Amino acid sequence: MTSPPTHVLPAPVRYRSKSLAAWLALLGGALGLHRLYLYGPRDALAWAHLLPTAVGWVGLQRLQQLGQDDRLAWLLVPVLGLMLSLGALFAILYGLTPDEKWDARHNPGLPGRATTWAPVLAAIAALLLGGGVFMGTITYGVQMFFQWELGGQSSAAGSRSST
Repeated sequence: MTSPPTHVLPAPVRYRSKSLAAWLALLGGALGLHRLYLYGPRDALAWAHLLPTAVGWVGLQRLQQLGQDDRLAWLLVPVLGLMLSLGALFAILYGLTPDEKWDARHNPGLPGRATTWAPVLAAIAALLLGGGVFMGTITYGVQMFFQWELGGQSSAAGSRSST
């Protein structure tokens, strides 16, 4: 019987760039690309981004094909907006995290690197785009809710008065 090796080589450590993580969160955060970059393909939360994003995309497709009267699209489109906003939120968080805190969390044991303006520009773009998407999502959701409620009440009132 052979004995197991007494020394184990550590897994190669790779540097995780704050700039790249922030831009991935902004551009592909709804798909979980930032989490795949930071934590690898075994990260369950990264894969959990796919289902709500796909559901929201289906809602957007239904809205384009069937119009605003499709109630299922009313429910699904805001899910896509929330996923896009979530990616923008993480881009802001990553972009504005101090370098020392970033390196302590994502690059332990590696020499720290000073970042440039790239993560800050990602945070600015995320604030603009993510804020617009989030406000649009809230507006769309509230508008559709009240159209649904008022439409349901007026049709119910019309059916009561005709009987």
